[in-house]
Amino acid sequence: MIEILIGTLLGVVLGTVSGILPGIHANTLAGVLISLQVVLLAAIGPLALGVALFAALITHTFVDSIPSTFLGIPDADTALAVLPAHALCLEGNGEEAVRIAALGSACAIVLAVPLSILCYLILPAIQPALDWGIGLLIVAVIGYMIVTSEAPGWALAIFTCSGILGIFTFSYGYLGWHSISGESALLMPLLSGLFGISVLATASQGRVPAQKYQGISLESKSVAKGSVIGTAAGIAVGWLPGLSNATANGVLASVIGYTKERRMYILATSAANTANAFIGLAALFALSRMRNGVMVALSSIPMPSPTGLFVAGVLAACAAYVITIGLSTSAQRLSGVDSKWLNRAVIVFVVAISMILTGPFGMFILLLAALLGLVPPLVNVPRMYCMGAIMVPVILYSFGIAGA
Repeated sequence: MIEILIGTLLGVVLGTVSGILPGIHANTLAGVLISLQVVLLAAIGPLALGVALFAALITHTFVDSIPSTFLGIPDADTALAVLPAHALCLEGNGEEAVRIAALGSACAIVLAVPLSILCYLILPAIQPALDWGIGLLIVAVIGYMIVTSEAPGWALAIFTCSGILGIFTFSYGYLGWHSISGESALLMPLLSGLFGISVLATASQGRVPAQKYQGISLESKSVAKGSVIGTAAGIAVGWLPGLSNATANGVLASVIGYTKERRMYILATSAANTANAFIGLAALFALSRMRNGVMVALSSIPMPSPTGLFVAGVLAACAAYVITIGLSTSAQRLSGVDSKWLNRAVIVFVVAISMILTGPFGMFILLLAALLGLVPPLVNVPRMYCMGAIMVPVILYSFGIAGA
């Protein structure tokens, strides 16, 4: 138990750091820890190291709502959620947005842990049928979204163009620098360009409005609905191959309007993010499939028991919730800050991180993604359709047409 507590504490600290810094994912920290595994295994042992990796991932799913909300830069797991969250911040409700996200992640813990155990016991027997149906499911969802949009032609065009960009990014991913965080590092410039820099570059000028917190404006019924839908989406994309939280964001957008029901969408995507982490662990033990960089790192060391990791994940979630709520209260310090210079500083930071993690190829992807991200508001189409960058490669992967 001592090793579990030590590993959990270390993971919470690392996950808080990765969550606060825009562009840094728990996968990046996992790569750093594994590069030092010889030293760490000798110092704290395999149980504590494995626990630290998983605790960092869980903590990150809570804390990553802070840069998404206050800086407008998406994590790979919060691509679409950044839009309503940052919009609430610009209305002076940034702390509320972060608290809603934390609440969604906390609710997911209650649902995701038992569901992950259930999936571990039941789903492996029918896995081949599940794998085959992924592409059809996504085609049906995105087809419905495009047909029901206000401008189907433009929606299809943007979805297709972003899909081509996604295929290009993943097909030539070996051109990027990814010695630390793996090829998934290219998701950072891809999604930051589509949903981050393109938004900040055209954001209105002025000073950040005074941040105030007057409670969470969500009814209990909406909290329950968003938690259940979000957790279900997170469980689905975490278990099925080729999918990610970014895919869950897009699917949830077809169920919950992220412009009309902003608060519930934030809650649902946060629930999906955290649920995905737990089901990813179940998939690792049940199917030996690695859904993210942390699972890859776990598979490279003597793995602790799933029971110990689940316990550590729940402990980390409790600590992460308290930390996230505490950090959200610092929102008042942004009041009166010149948004023009803040946006420029964030853009410079993201460009620098993209260069460090992915090199010149990542910078090229960032530029293309940012230019494409400027198009949707010009033609009055939601940026949601830029999720083709993730969905199209997944569809092709499911049909065996291309790797993802």
